[in-house]
Amino acid sequence: MKREIEEIDELIKEALSKEEAKYYDELEELGLFEKIGGVFSGKLKWITILMNVVNLIIVGLFVYCIVQFFSVDETNELIKWSGAALFCALMVSMLKLYVWMQMDKNDILRELKRLELQVASLMSRINGQSGG
Repeated sequence: MKREIEEIDELIKEALSKEEAKYYDELEELGLFEKIGGVFSGKLKWITILMNVVNLIIVGLFVYCIVQFFSVDETNELIKWSGAALFCALMVSMLKLYVWMQMDKNDILRELKRLELQVASLMSRINGQSGG
């Protein structure tokens, strides 16, 4: 399957002009750290930074809840601290899910740009053939 995708990519690059091929290469799939870095760029980087700060605070609260859980003796207190720790763990999971969804959104946008480039290239070839 991977070989087929590479062959298709090569066919596409051959059909594109040099500028288009260069732009197409810039739209290649990114590595994990590049994807994470991509979440911190754009118009919504402030909300991502804010969510990561909140995430660090919640992790601190989670550690505090675990420490308190092991330091109390009463059952009611154990239940309260374990519930608070569970809530913190759920919050961290939700905030991480937001970041992963943003990374996925960026991947989809990159693929859409690749498709737009291919369609534009095809349209310019069609217009060039019909006009000449």
